[in-house]
Amino acid sequence: MFTNRPAKNGRTINPNDYDMLAEAKAIGASDQISADAYMIRDRVQRRLLAEADGEVDLSHLPQMHQMIEALFNRILTEENLLYTRAVRSRLLDWVIADILGFGPIEPLLKEPSITEVMVNGFDNIYIERYGKVEKTKITFENEAHLMRIIDRIVAPLGRRVDESSPMVDARLPNGFRVNVIIPPLSLIGPMMTVRKFAQTPFTAQDLVANGTLTTSLVNFMKACVEARVNLVISGGTGSGKTTLLNVISAFIPSHERIITIEDIAELQLKQEHVGRLEKRPPNVEGKGEVTIRQLVINSLRMRPDRIIVGEARGGEALDMLQAMNTGHNGSMTTIHSNSPRDTLRRIETMVLMAGLELPLRAIREQVSSAIELIIHMERMRDGTRKVVHVAEVQGMESDTIIMQDLFLFEQTGIQNGRVMGVLKSTGLRPKFAEKFAINNIDLPADIFNVGTVV
Repeated sequence: MFTNRPAKNGRTINPNDYDMLAEAKAIGASDQISADAYMIRDRVQRRLLAEADGEVDLSHLPQMHQMIEALFNRILTEENLLYTRAVRSRLLDWVIADILGFGPIEPLLKEPSITEVMVNGFDNIYIERYGKVEKTKITFENEAHLMRIIDRIVAPLGRRVDESSPMVDARLPNGFRVNVIIPPLSLIGPMMTVRKFAQTPFTAQDLVANGTLTTSLVNFMKACVEARVNLVISGGTGSGKTTLLNVISAFIPSHERIITIEDIAELQLKQEHVGRLEKRPPNVEGKGEVTIRQLVINSLRMRPDRIIVGEARGGEALDMLQAMNTGHNGSMTTIHSNSPRDTLRRIETMVLMAGLELPLRAIREQVSSAIELIIHMERMRDGTRKVVHVAEVQGMESDTIIMQDLFLFEQTGIQNGRVMGVLKSTGLRPKFAEKFAINNIDLPADIFNVGTVV
């Protein structure tokens, strides 16, 4: 039975306050995991391996759960350990999670309000909740414990993490994205970042409700998609680019053939006629890599109506521009940048990364003729994500790409810790507005009036 033991910081831990299960509703309740819990886990694990002839078959999880529960009950009886029903149930869940799942961070991954889990060494775990980063009091037992969980995560994906391959970026079966980096590259021990994605994709109504978009802006973006405007969504890390791309893609007519190309598959398109491509990293021998650029080139042979590149990071930007300029209007991508103007500079740099010695003017002509609209997002100080800048790419004038702002976010203050503000029209009408008329798309007549709150 649990007894009061001094924690590492010297204080006494009440048995009922143990955070051995790290329940989602009480994340970080304690910084001490019972030694009894580790003893039970180790004995269950040894007996499980003995009974399973050294191999744990994760493809039959219900049977494995039953075996672990039987062993768990047997060990409690042998050790004469008595718990309340609630503690016993939580302890069993913790043991199962540690043997078959993600260990101490399992409840964090199940908690819907948490969008990112960041492990900085075995004893520093942070989470992002509602756009804010906070530290938890959950820890792994030691570095070996953390590495065991990491190996369990990446091994089924056909990947490995060791000194010869100390970095891995992969997608879990449930759609979560995981990045791992270990020593010698990491100086604080193994680091793991898990980005969660909603199992049910966000809708435009969801983003309007949380203040990311407005109804008028949704109508404008819907009109742009239906009119086959080539657009780029830009912003910093965690600003909501992929989420917005997911929402915008829902406006693509169902009869069109869509090809998505991603580094790590994150998009969740609702249309039926969708071909999903994902780049392949090199194998343990350093061979077999298939890059996003190769996939973009190949997609042109797949008769797409639209091409969606989850994120352009390198030479594939050139092929994406070529696709937009050769009949695949309405294509979309996302790019990391600080502003719409910086987005164009980044695209120029990425085209140069393709290895072709193109003159800068030729690159800018390609960019200005291919991209028509840039939607820029930011994560605000209060953790909310908002569209703050919508700009049109108009073309070339001399050696400069001409842009004009259509909508700008105007911050009016901070109320109860929340950033307040409105998205206003600059009074300029986009050149591609003629596409709306050609496609019989109606927009409110005053949406482009100067000062109109969008």
